[in-house]
Amino acid sequence: MTPIYQTSTFVQAAPGQHKGFEYARSQNPTRFALEEALAVIENGKYGLAFSSGVAATDAVLKLLQPGDEVIAANDMYGGTYRLFTKVFEKFGIRFHYVNMQDANNIKPLVNKNTKLIWTETPTNPLINIVDIAAVSAIAKANNILLCVDNTFASPYLQNPLDLGADLVMHSATKYLGGHSDVIQGVLVMNDQALRDQLYFIQKSCGAVPGPMDCFLVLRGIKTLHLRMQRHCENGEQVANFLRAHPKVGKVYWCGFNDHPGYAVAKKQMRGFGGMISFTLKDDSVDTAKKLLSSTKVFALAESLGGVESLINHPATMTHASIPREERIKNGLSDSLIRLSVGIEDAEDLVADLKQAIG
Repeated sequence: MTPIYQTSTFVQAAPGQHKGFEYARSQNPTRFALEEALAVIENGKYGLAFSSGVAATDAVLKLLQPGDEVIAANDMYGGTYRLFTKVFEKFGIRFHYVNMQDANNIKPLVNKNTKLIWTETPTNPLINIVDIAAVSAIAKANNILLCVDNTFASPYLQNPLDLGADLVMHSATKYLGGHSDVIQGVLVMNDQALRDQLYFIQKSCGAVPGPMDCFLVLRGIKTLHLRMQRHCENGEQVANFLRAHPKVGKVYWCGFNDHPGYAVAKKQMRGFGGMISFTLKDDSVDTAKKLLSSTKVFALAESLGGVESLINHPATMTHASIPREERIKNGLSDSLIRLSVGIEDAEDLVADLKQAIG
């Protein structure tokens, strides 16, 4: 097993002559082992680990300068939106939000100041699908950096670098760690110059994970394939149960063959995952909240991607930082419920939702 190098500093052979490691913010053997593993599973050359997914996103935005512009997906994790609007807008970065389910929607927003396209697929929480290869073609034609948040799919189901992305971001807190016991972020890339820029930011700004956290994600990676297979199997059963339930309204899951992004998802993913959102036909917030408080196997909590099943209310939890009018405009209703389907027995999960819906 990779040792946990629980040390802040390293002995040097002579002043200024270290033996590969000098100070744990700059380098740590456990973190290096993880970063190499992350690169391998994303089919990339270089990996960098950060103290959280938001910290990894923050590092990418620090590549930009005042006056630069970013084209971002209008359906994305609320913490990313908060970082863009509440932090980086103050530093003169301009953001344009667009529906990326049709890559052509990006083109009118491209100008000489556009330096980054930020997308995620499947999206959080509406499970929209973005054609990574199509967006990459636009980015490359205009010399724009493309970063894909691959958290919902994980490297087991999707590898954006293979589809033309320059950067892949993960909240390793989710599927990579897999056990809801670590907070961590990840960037993977192929370009050494880009890696060196981001490593400088990682070292200089200091948002690095500790060695124990790196050890936990290394451990999680070892069972990623087994867990993702079960997440996909259980997700399919739960999604089909919900769609057939008379009290359920709309079910958002990219494995349905009538999902608008099904063809693209089938092309660029190896499975459809365990993330599902849905509404009830009685779409009042009170009815949704009653369901959210009635499950016994699904735990009511933020986050996703752990071995245990979680149920979440995006409007008041993960996406509360997005103004209500923006949420509604993008299709995220106040009554939407999001599920992270775990690896428990599928019959138990279905029975739990059945009793909670009533």
